[in-house]
Amino acid sequence: MINSGNLRHKIDVYGKVITENELGETDYTYNKIKTIWASIIPQTGALQKQQTENILTNITHKVITRYNSGKEITTDMYFMFQGKRFDIKFILNPYFKNETLEIFVTEVIE
Repeated sequence: MINSGNLRHKIDVYGKVITENELGETDYTYNKIKTIWASIIPQTGALQKQQTENILTNITHKVITRYNSGKEITTDMYFMFQGKRFDIKFILNPYFKNETLEIFVTEVIE
């Protein structure tokens, strides 16, 4: 079982929603789907220097949430937390117990 005190971060889940544009065509836009409680744990970080002297960062985190809160989350969605975007890389259901989900994400640095 997960200690609910560890789920102290409120994160917003964004996903594709079908909309209709001004021409009457079907279009997809990213909208906020819901807000869930989660634990965000930094995992790794890397700095990469490009030829043009730009420095890119690749920071990954593990987001832990209750299974029922996140069971409809897919890899084409993303999270927003404190104004930062986290793209979902993969989702793990530990030991297939349907208690928690471990969602591995990459922070998008713009």
